[in-house]
Amino acid sequence: MDKEIFNQDLLEFLSESTTSFHAVRAMSRRLREAGFKALESSRDVAPGSGGVFFEQGGSLIALRPGSGSLLDDGLRMVGAHTDSPCLMVKPQPERRSQGYLQLSIEVYGGALLNPWFDRDLSLAGRVSYENTTGAVATALVDFRDPIAVIPSLAIHLDREANKNRTVNAQTQMSPILSLDIGEFSLREFLCEHLRDQNLDAKEVLDYELCFYDTQAPAQIGLRGEFIASARLDNLLSCYTGLQALLEADGSQWSLLVCNDHEEVGSCSATGAQGPMLQHFLQGLLPEQGVLPLLMQRSMMISADNAHAVHPSYPDKHDEHHGPKINSGPVIKVNASQRYATSSDGAALFRLLAREADVAVQSFAMRADMACGSTIGPITAGELGVTTLDIGVPTFAMHSIRELAGSDDAWSLHRVLRAYFQQTAPLFSAG
Repeated sequence: MDKEIFNQDLLEFLSESTTSFHAVRAMSRRLREAGFKALESSRDVAPGSGGVFFEQGGSLIALRPGSGSLLDDGLRMVGAHTDSPCLMVKPQPERRSQGYLQLSIEVYGGALLNPWFDRDLSLAGRVSYENTTGAVATALVDFRDPIAVIPSLAIHLDREANKNRTVNAQTQMSPILSLDIGEFSLREFLCEHLRDQNLDAKEVLDYELCFYDTQAPAQIGLRGEFIASARLDNLLSCYTGLQALLEADGSQWSLLVCNDHEEVGSCSATGAQGPMLQHFLQGLLPEQGVLPLLMQRSMMISADNAHAVHPSYPDKHDEHHGPKINSGPVIKVNASQRYATSSDGAALFRLLAREADVAVQSFAMRADMACGSTIGPITAGELGVTTLDIGVPTFAMHSIRELAGSDDAWSLHRVLRAYFQQTAPLFSAG
């Protein structure tokens, strides 16, 4: 796969992955096409066997077994997250005002709210329903067409809008679906949609739905320098880790974990602070109690986008730690362990990048500003594994549409592929 094909498939993946559930489905399809097998338990995975993957809700684990002993060789892991800030539909959302039908929302994660206005929005997610046999079934839905909008208030009615307009998510951000058409139930609307998909839906019981921008991902710029899309944080890392795993040669035990719920703290059954990865790893081992030994010989690279230095706001960065777009992946460092990077993990990444002829950048927050975090410190704390936080430089993080470089994901993919294939031990003593 060359860079052009890589970026075109990345755009397709971003378009498919309108929710964390759809991202897992898109990754699972690519894994199946590459010969990976779905499994319910990791007990039967053996050296030299084919690739496998495991799904749970909006999270996924994919493993390519190595040729040697797992305990002897250790495990090379890459972690990312499937969720992005968005507007989620409330359980009883129907709202009527001034002759319009709206749906009430709740903000998921730390979203930039202003960019959500005046966008052509659609709706996607997971629906749970009673089928005609009386059992509960689930299905993914994605309307794809624009079916809603959140109009801005005209500047004539708020002359200070460009100076100090604030957004109230409760009162000002309910998307408009239509003129008030009388009786309308979202659950009945969803049920009709499921039946149109030839599913035997009797009644929709519940759902996890979010609005998203229907503008397609695109490669833009005078020379195609940029990737513009929703959900780059952090689907770009999911895709990059996936492609590196698919291209790994199978010499080393290599794993990709893509967790849901990072944007809201990771404490869930399928989040990085939950038990999913640890249970999977324990299933690979011949006996209880040896997971700490495996982790001593393993490493986790947590891939999550980094803040590129903005040309209009350079003062928001430390002058020596402002990553630039298309200048290579970024090692993220924080003295308070908001990033889990340690010097040995960073050194290994720099070595692999040099061997792959990829430039590396560094990011550290200004000393007078607070730092965000990733699944890196959470995974390190849960597993006791050496962890490195890296990412691709990005503008407008947590906006409805973000911007990254068309070279950087490709460059990171090359380093991660080398990481999955390096035959030397990860670390040596003294």
